[in-house]
Amino acid sequence: MTDISHLKLIPYDPYWCTKFETEKLKIEAIFKDKALGIEHIGSTSVKGLMSKPIIDLAVKVANPEIADLFIDPLAKIKYRYEERSSSSERHFFRKGNPTEFHCSICYKDRGSYWERQILFRDYLRNHPEALSDYQELKIRLLEKYPTGRGGYVSGKTEFVEKILILARIAC
Repeated sequence: MTDISHLKLIPYDPYWCTKFETEKLKIEAIFKDKALGIEHIGSTSVKGLMSKPIIDLAVKVANPEIADLFIDPLAKIKYRYEERSSSSERHFFRKGNPTEFHCSICYKDRGSYWERQILFRDYLRNHPEALSDYQELKIRLLEKYPTGRGGYVSGKTEFVEKILILARIAC
């Protein structure tokens, strides 16, 4: 049975940054110079934003072939490769039960996953009104889709796309 308690939004916790930094050290030790960057992304990376208590990490590598090399090393520190949740622009992993970490290995040579995540995160960090609107949307969607399935993710798409447009204009 899968524990879905992590699907509740909780108030922002400053410890999430410490938890990210601790995990980042483990990831850096595995990737060494193959990581072109490691960032804290997702809602837990935005001060003041309610979130599911799952730390999202993004690791940027040159290409998918390099990402393949890290499936087994990440398994040694308890990351499960989620092939079905992966895409043409990232390898996706989970750690913990209930899930404590998501790790996306994204590729410099394919897609814009890395850029979208950073743009969205930074825009929310610098625009309190957008942060508030996003938080309200997440609350409404989780009330409607309490398991996090169905329309929870797709319900955020239009808002995220709008913020990405605004973030690109602001650059």
